[in-house]
Amino acid sequence: MADASEEAGTTGPSRRRVTAAMASGLVGAVYAAGTPTASAAERSRGSGGRSDPAHHDVLFVSAHPDDEAGNLSTFGLWRERRGLRTGVVTITRGEGGGNAVGPEEGAPLGMLREGEERSATALAGIENIFYLDKPDFWYTLSAPLTERIWHERDTLERMVRLFRMATPHTVVTMDPRPFNQHGGHQMSARLAIEAYFLAGDERAFPEQMTCEGLRPWHPRRLLSQNHGFSGLLGPEAPEERRTDPDTGLPVVGVWSGHISREHGKSWAQVERDAARMYRSQGWSAMPPEVPTDPGKLGSDWFSVLAEKGRAVRAPVRGQGELRPVYAEFRAWTRRVGLPWLANNAQPEYPAPPSTTVPEVDAAPVLNGIEGDGEYPGPRLRLRHWEGDEATDTDCSATAKMSRHGDDLFVLVTVTDDREGTRLDKEDAKRHWRTDSVEIALDPRGDGDDTSVTFKTGIFPFTAPDGGPAAERDADNRQGPAEKTAPGMRVAAAVGEPYRGYTVEVKIPLGELPAAADPERFAANILVYDSDTQDKTGQTRLAWSPFGSAQADPYVWGTARLEGYTPPPGRPTVPADAEIPTEAARSEDSPASVAQARRTGIPVAGGPRPCGPR
Repeated sequence: MADASEEAGTTGPSRRRVTAAMASGLVGAVYAAGTPTASAAERSRGSGGRSDPAHHDVLFVSAHPDDEAGNLSTFGLWRERRGLRTGVVTITRGEGGGNAVGPEEGAPLGMLREGEERSATALAGIENIFYLDKPDFWYTLSAPLTERIWHERDTLERMVRLFRMATPHTVVTMDPRPFNQHGGHQMSARLAIEAYFLAGDERAFPEQMTCEGLRPWHPRRLLSQNHGFSGLLGPEAPEERRTDPDTGLPVVGVWSGHISREHGKSWAQVERDAARMYRSQGWSAMPPEVPTDPGKLGSDWFSVLAEKGRAVRAPVRGQGELRPVYAEFRAWTRRVGLPWLANNAQPEYPAPPSTTVPEVDAAPVLNGIEGDGEYPGPRLRLRHWEGDEATDTDCSATAKMSRHGDDLFVLVTVTDDREGTRLDKEDAKRHWRTDSVEIALDPRGDGDDTSVTFKTGIFPFTAPDGGPAAERDADNRQGPAEKTAPGMRVAAAVGEPYRGYTVEVKIPLGELPAAADPERFAANILVYDSDTQDKTGQTRLAWSPFGSAQADPYVWGTARLEGYTPPPGRPTVPADAEIPTEAARSEDSPASVAQARRTGIPVAGGPRPCGPR
């Protein structure tokens, strides 16, 4: 048990206003049923009894289009049963995601995903989505990296402005905890939590009051998604009082099986219909029907972080030595006065695998075939990591590594019963959409996120000529391999008839962001298996399969480079990462511009003109 000073939290200079607002409102755990209520005054705040077009009873805050998809049954039910109006705050438009429907990427993909999100959420009666125009750069587990790219202070100011203009009584957001969570999800939750308390503090962003004519606003309730209760099915599950075993906070559930009067089907089915509209993310491959048996339908679960404008208090349970990502999260929870959110945040990581990469006298011939003496080291078995469990004939894989001089060689042999989509060579990116191999290398073996690593995705076959292709993704430098790793070479041998493939690659160690430490060199080797032609994957394998195997360098295995000494002068500090920051802009979206006219809330949560109102 932590002492009182730890439980109260400490104040960092960048969070002084947040901590003051939170610390003044710590009370015992008080919570009600999963459905919020709103007074008539809150639902009709305009003059003369007219509804304020800016007002929303509920605001859901997230990072990407589709993050709200799993809660649409709740928002639809609240609207239909209680007349509650929900709006969505989406910080990015998901420009860094994959695309299963076309070649769009960057800003054009963001616009495409906006259209999908607006169509899907409309089924739950959601009219307004407020985009903050921040870039979605790539899949990372790092909230600090996301914070830097999003320019956190600007994003927080925009969110506080939205809260003050939309006047929600309930704020719902994502889970802020770090393990196996997209950094954007973590950061969107952190910002929502801070904005919840800051919106009512007149000392926070005072120019919004003095210049823009806004008033402080105190939302009543703050909820965060909780996925730890998803196995509880049936209508009775949310009727019991529940507590999160880690944070100690109360948890409420909203059953998805209630029948929608408007749609004539369960809200779970409406939510599935909506989810399948996120076609660019491959979600149209979801089964079209959900169970009709009420006992097989689950609930949406939420931790109650605050009630009546005050943080719900819980005991603090400290952990011992923390890795940097978890230590940073604990420091944040203390700064904002919610230290119990860090309880058990760091999981018990299993011991990562290890191997020795032998040095060979002659460089392997890159032909997708293991020649005599080319790979004398151990054969590494790749195990199930995510997705569908697969038999060995459906999908299984092994890998071998060797080194010749300053070049690392990797041979990956995959057994696969069905070929995925043959992407065009110019579309050889976002490799998880089809059959592919990923090789992830941390040259110093101490990375906290993948911005200091080298990660390549390799397609064993492409269209139209059928040859292999490679790219780099979510690492120190992304893009086609011929531009981002010009010394890398790839070969593949594909079975005929198709029974799988072998990928062989040469990676010059000089292409890595820093000199390879021969004793701490870390690696993970992953296989993505697709059995369809719709650019979706079904099974994922990894040498080290714990947690987020492609994005968490903490879990990667050690691959000791036998007999290796890096050339003199090679840097030991990784080069600064090149991170894409292209983002779609609300001012270029007709739907967002029309929404701003309709609600009076400026596009992207920007400032209102100064002057008298």
